[in-house]
Order: sequence, then C-alpha cells, then structure tokens
Amino acid sequence: MKTLTKLGLAAAIIAVPSLGLAQEAAEAVADTTPPNEEIGFIFTTFMFLIAGFLVFWMAAGFSMLEAGLVRSKNVTMQLTKNISLFSLAAIFYYLIGYNLMYPGDGWMVDGMLGAFGPAVLEAVGLAGSEPDLTYASVGSDFFFQLMFCATTASIVSGTLAERIKLWPFLIFVVILTALIYPIQASWKWGGGFLDGMGFLDFAGSTVVHSVGGWAALAGALILGPRIGKYTKEGRTVPIPGSNLALATLGTFILWLGWFGFNGGSQLYMDTAGNVADISRIFSNTNTAAAGGAIAALILTQVLYKKPDLTMVLNGALAGLVSITAEPLTPTLGAATLIGAVGGVIVVFAVPFLDKLKIDDVVGAIPVHLFAGIWGTIAVVFTNGDASIGTQLYSILVVGIFTFVVSGVVWFILKATVGIRVGEEEEINGLDMAELGMEAYPEFSKG
Repeated sequence: MKTLTKLGLAAAIIAVPSLGLAQEAAEAVADTTPPNEEIGFIFTTFMFLIAGFLVFWMAAGFSMLEAGLVRSKNVTMQLTKNISLFSLAAIFYYLIGYNLMYPGDGWMVDGMLGAFGPAVLEAVGLAGSEPDLTYASVGSDFFFQLMFCATTASIVSGTLAERIKLWPFLIFVVILTALIYPIQASWKWGGGFLDGMGFLDFAGSTVVHSVGGWAALAGALILGPRIGKYTKEGRTVPIPGSNLALATLGTFILWLGWFGFNGGSQLYMDTAGNVADISRIFSNTNTAAAGGAIAALILTQVLYKKPDLTMVLNGALAGLVSITAEPLTPTLGAATLIGAVGGVIVVFAVPFLDKLKIDDVVGAIPVHLFAGIWGTIAVVFTNGDASIGTQLYSILVVGIFTFVVSGVVWFILKATVGIRVGEEEEINGLDMAELGMEAYPEFSKG
C-alpha cells in the first residue's frame, strides 16, 4: 500500500510538468489558426471554386442537351462547337473580357465602357504578397465569372444547330465573349450605369440568359430555318432529336450546375447569414425548376392530350432561368410559381416562334430569352428594392444593344465568309460535311 502511494505520488509529480507542456503545445497549435478576416477570405474563395466547378459542368449539360435534340447526323458538330466555344471563351475572357467587365477605377467611358487589358491574378504564392482579404482571391473570382461568360455562348449554339458553319460560329463566339457579353455585364455587375439606377439581376436572368437569347435570335433570323422545317403552306414539320435520353441527362446536369450558378452569386460565404442565404438560394432554385417542369407536363397534357418530354425538359430549364434574377428573396411557394410561369411561357413560345418561321432547334430562345425577361420582371414581386420601371428599362437597353450588335456581326459574317452550309451538306449532315466523322457511324442517318 505504501509502495502504491509512493508510485502514485511520483506519477503525479511527473504529470504536472507534462500537463504544462501539453498546454503549451495546444497554445502553439492555436496560434496557427487564421484570424477571422482570413477565414472569411478562405471560405469565400472556396465557395467560388466549388460553384465554378458546378457551373463548368453546365457545359457538359448543354453538350448533352444539344446532342440529344439534334439529328444523329449533326451530333458531332454540336459536341465540337461546345468544347470549342468554352475554350475560346476561356482565352478571350482572359485577354479582354474580364477587365472590360470589371474595370474598377479604369473606366474608359464612365459607367459605359470598361478597361481593355488581360486579367492578372495575384502572385501571392510566387511573390509572397498579401491578398486583399475583404473579398475572395482574384483567381477564384475570375474562374467563377468565366463560367457565366461561357454559358452565354452555349445558349447560342443550340438555336443555330444543323445548318451553321463551324468557323463563322466560332468567330461570333470570340466577339460575344470578348466584347458583347462583358460590356453589357459591366453595366450591372461591374458597377456601371444600370447598377447605379438600381437594376436588380442577382445571377443573370438578363445579364447572361437573355443576352444569349438575343444573340441567338439575331443569328436565327439572319441564318434562316432548316431545310424542310416549314412548308410553303405555312405548316411546321416536326424534326425529332436523335436521343432523348441524352437530352434528359443534359437537363439534369444543367439543373445540378445551376446550384453553383445561383448559389455562388451570393458572392460571400464569410458569415453564418451568408451561408444561410446560400442554402435558401439552393432550395428556391430547385423548386423553381420543379415548378417549370410540372407546369409544362400538365399544360402539354391539356393542350396535346399527351405530355411532351422535350417541353418538360425545357420547362425545368425555363424555371431555372426565371428564378435566376432573384433566387434569394422569394418563399418556396413564390419560387415554385415563378418557375411554373417560366414553364408555361416555353409551351406557348415554341409554337409562337414556329408561326414566325424562326427555327430554334433546342428551344433556347423561349427558355433563355423569354423566361429571362419574365424572371427579371418577377423580381419586383418579392424584392421590395426593385422598381418595375428600372427593370423594364434595363431589359430594353441590354436587349437592344445585344440584338443590334449581334445582328451586325452575323450580317458581316454572312456577307464575307458565309455562315450557312450548302443545301447538299445540310441534307447529308454537318458531321460528314464539316468534320468528316459521325457520332454514330454504325447507325443510318436520322
């Protein structure tokens, strides 16, 4: 017993300094914890990167959607266009677009025209300089914003499918991503004159989606419809796509990517309030897509006696576009209704365009332009800071600018290099005529 007591006493004597050492070690570890402002910088930067990954995945969604909605003889062309347009957007947004869109104090024409010059990232790891901790890293911001620019170009691709030449289309993409998109985006997101007026467009129903729709509409008018799409009697001839499974996959991929599109547009993840807002944005984005899909499902059943899958897919996308201008302030019920109106718009807009003989292969104009306009107007119903006059004025300014400039570019391309393939090439398919390869070589042409 005495021996045990002595051993216990000895252990206690040894443990006292040991505990002190452990406490010192713990304090040393605690000293490496970043200060609060760095933690905010880290989380916001991380959010931009993750959201950027999700929006990048939308490029795959557009590719699959378009590949499924065109005929099999044109699938390779759509895939080629999509990977090429994304790559061109990445390069030219870096060279010109980013600084043009976010000029800071470098406006060439105050509030109207930004600064020309390539994007420059921080050299923190290379030069040991300290980043600006009030926001996120320039690299993450550039990466995230680039994805929006590329999305705008993807919208144009589907509308003009099955009859446009590859290289003139890619020339237009360069002009769209380097100049047209960044200039109008600077008017809102770069602190330009529309932002000063109080225009509200949270994640880009107008700045991204309507711009892609206006550019696509101008191209469709100048390019003309596909051979056989409209008869002399004015009848519309349905041209089914090659793979509705791919189109459905593409829609779900786009739906997934939209969480990054809208959620990342919160722009900060440095407080509990911002994180709560991001979760609210995710939920509203999701239910708006559901509302659009179900509205299209029910409406096509009522109008055509059978549901139309392509309309349901585009209804979901229209719901997503509709909520993009304001995904934070609506309740779940309001977000569902906003998305549902987008789905209804698509069902009526597709045949409306056909009556005008405007051939939109994938329905991008109803989804991105018409639903984009609706979504921008719908902001006034849930956000008390929105003015209907300012929203309408901004829609018109961006629309006129994009449509006119795009139309001029398309007209110049048509007059110089030509934008449409020949009749024989269009009938045989662009895969063989333009690329010399087919996506489904073992099957007969669709």
